[in-house]
Amino acid sequence: MHLPERVRVLARERGAVILAHNYQRPEVQDAADFVGDSLGLSREAARTSARVIVFCGVHFMAETAAILSPDKTVLLPDLGAGCSLADTITAEDVRRWKAEHPGAVVVSYVNTSAEVKAESDYCCTSGNAVDVVNAIPASQEILFLPDFFLGAHVRRVTGRENIRVWMGECHVHAGITPESLAKQRASHPGAELLVHPECGCSTNVVEAISAGDVDSLDAHMLSTEGMMRRPAESPSSSFIVATETGILHRLRLMHPSKTFLPASAEAECSFMKLTTLPKVLHALETMTHRVTVPPAIASRARVAIERMVTIGGSPSTELELSASR
Repeated sequence: MHLPERVRVLARERGAVILAHNYQRPEVQDAADFVGDSLGLSREAARTSARVIVFCGVHFMAETAAILSPDKTVLLPDLGAGCSLADTITAEDVRRWKAEHPGAVVVSYVNTSAEVKAESDYCCTSGNAVDVVNAIPASQEILFLPDFFLGAHVRRVTGRENIRVWMGECHVHAGITPESLAKQRASHPGAELLVHPECGCSTNVVEAISAGDVDSLDAHMLSTEGMMRRPAESPSSSFIVATETGILHRLRLMHPSKTFLPASAEAECSFMKLTTLPKVLHALETMTHRVTVPPAIASRARVAIERMVTIGGSPSTELELSASR
């Protein structure tokens, strides 16, 4: 029996569902029951009837699943799968920041630890960050953390000047520079540009669009799920994708007649790539590594996470059933 089949058979025997993020290795995505972004996978974790959740992503994602499904066993195939963005802020940092701005509402990107979520009023993803902020009264000061690029994007789109943004960044998205983007656009004239709002080049792209230097019909600021939908809506045959390269596999499966190019071939998250199919099999065989969150922290974090799951986007469009299923 080949490895992918062994994984699927054992998952059925364990009563497990395998969730994989868009940035996972292709073979891991292909073995998963569901592939999606953080919001879509959070929703699936919350509503699944499976007894076991194997989360092929990074640690904060498994924590979120454990918080939303405390009666389920949540497994992370590699405990080393962390997040450079989540590491830019701690719960103590949030407490100090709140003390400096009493009365402010804290909106935290889902790429944060459970402890940080417990200090937050709302969580969000790139797909619903604008909706979350718009759900808060316009007069209310907001502390947005930890991603500077996503926070700056939300501030521009909403037009709110009372949003303070934490100076954190994802090392992968920060590495997608305007220079690498310009090189790809020059090499592939006519290709449509899909930009993730937490990508380091987003500020320059938005400014170029507003200045008329970039045709707005050829450049789109989209969440990962927005990127998945755009090719079907577009007459373009080729796309330059400015985010982690793992998403290219799913894009190519869903839109085989179109061409997808990375804004930077170097945009790979080493943490996401730690999960391999043998590790997924080992997790199912040994029921390791189980991720849990202390009840006191989980109960506080759950409020912010449930608001994230509720606000913005249709649950039916956040996930795509794996092509291998």
